[in-house]
Amino acid sequence: MKLEYKATNSIRGSLIYALGDSIAALLSHNFCWQRALGILLVGATVYAFEIPNYFNWIAKKVAHPQNNKQKLLRASLAMLYFNPLWIARHILFIQLFTRQFNQINISILTVGTFSFLANIPVSLGANYLIQNKIPLKNRFIASAIFSGVMAIYYSLSAVWFY
Repeated sequence: MKLEYKATNSIRGSLIYALGDSIAALLSHNFCWQRALGILLVGATVYAFEIPNYFNWIAKKVAHPQNNKQKLLRASLAMLYFNPLWIARHILFIQLFTRQFNQINISILTVGTFSFLANIPVSLGANYLIQNKIPLKNRFIASAIFSGVMAIYYSLSAVWFY
């Protein structure tokens, strides 16, 4: 499989992830420019590279789903990408960018796990729509928008589940 990294994904990922996280930071009274710029950079690089390539892999693994089982498999594979480790990594990025080094410990995984488990119904439903109703070329943008909304949830879950 050929990996891709497109400028359009980089721009969209940077703006959408930074916007979603900035809203979360404002809601939790934790906004700072270093965090906004850091998440903008992560959205433009890490997420803009990983997510479209993973979605391409799903599209090849479960090409042209013919029944609900295959469609659910697509959604489940997408949902599993945004697993407790992904959530913990996102929280880690936030803590690094806000220089909250004292909060970087094993509890990030606990927060990631509880956050993941609590959002399974929403995540599975959204990923079902993204993976089965949105054309492949638009899945990253759709997922980024959903993830931008979920970034609000992830950020707030760092407060709720700690």
